[in-house]
Amino acid sequence: MTQSRTAATFAPPVMEARRWLHGLSFPADRPLINVSQAAPVDPPPEALRAEIARVALEDPSAHLYGPDLGLPALRAEVAARFSADYGGQVAPAQVAITAGCNQAFTAAIAALCGEGDEVLLPTPWYFNHKMWLDMSGVGAIPLPTGADLIPDADHAAALITDRTRAIVLVTPNNPGGVEYPAATVAAFFDLARAHGLALIIDETYRDFDSRPGAPHDLLTRPDWDDTLVLLYSFSKAYRLTGHRVGALIGSPALLAEAEKFLDTVTICPAQLGQHAALWGMRNLGQWLAGERAEILDRRAALETGFAPLAAQGWQLLGCGAYFAYVAHPFDLPSDDLARRLVAEAGVLLLPGTMFTPDGDAFGARTLRIAFANIDRAGIGILIDRLSAWRP
Repeated sequence: MTQSRTAATFAPPVMEARRWLHGLSFPADRPLINVSQAAPVDPPPEALRAEIARVALEDPSAHLYGPDLGLPALRAEVAARFSADYGGQVAPAQVAITAGCNQAFTAAIAALCGEGDEVLLPTPWYFNHKMWLDMSGVGAIPLPTGADLIPDADHAAALITDRTRAIVLVTPNNPGGVEYPAATVAAFFDLARAHGLALIIDETYRDFDSRPGAPHDLLTRPDWDDTLVLLYSFSKAYRLTGHRVGALIGSPALLAEAEKFLDTVTICPAQLGQHAALWGMRNLGQWLAGERAEILDRRAALETGFAPLAAQGWQLLGCGAYFAYVAHPFDLPSDDLARRLVAEAGVLLLPGTMFTPDGDAFGARTLRIAFANIDRAGIGILIDRLSAWRP
């Protein structure tokens, strides 16, 4: 009997890590520091919650099915915002709203790939991307990155075969935290276009990019949508993780194919979340700027506070958006280290083995720290605990 694709796919890493907490308790004066998941832990701002409540009470249509590709007003707002931010032209017909950014990725892959096709994924990769490719019968081809965690287009070119259908980039990166240079992104666009491939760029963390201005110029390219597919999430920007709202930006032809997938899986994205995202985009610009400033301050706190760990042989490989990606100095694999840190240091983080192929030596010596959920003081305590730990 053949194995189902879900049975052949690894368990969700964040859920697996949570199971490491079973049977453990943490004293009040030394609580667990949970830096395992990249998600806001606070609810949306009160004004946004009030708008969600108002829509729930006053708009009967918010409780019914909506258009498969999302509310027209939200699609238009996303198109206008991306056009303005990138200095390009995005039309509402090039935008679909999805049930979170993960679903935007799954819909894009369903529209682009068939059985046995291949997609290039830089490693360390975002594990949900790998999981979906596995469950779709699509080959995930690892594209190792260097010590700077930046993928190389020339290296990618050598991995392209007649089965390759897409290249995936995540910037700012999950899990690495690095912000891909505009030149790198442009080189991958040119590579994908030359080979007739799709370039999928997951920009879940674009609102927390440290660079002023547009991170790339791809939306200014003629006929950009014959190559480029952009993914976006409202979850991080407006703390709407539980409402599951994302966006898929690409050609109308791609969205027509994606609509078949979306109609089958969710029929339509949740209405309340869409109304919340629309209100947030129109009213929370200043608030979001404050959120960005806070995340950048936490990033600075980790970078400047890393010295005690560096003195012990730790390496800070990447730091940005919600993440720091570090190499540890110990003679044990990162999955064993991560489990021990829970019980022995009161720190829950994810090992690099969750972001790399089985047996990957780089994954065995690296860890991801989702620092965005702890403040400056918490970052200091985290560094203290890691500095004090010994195998």
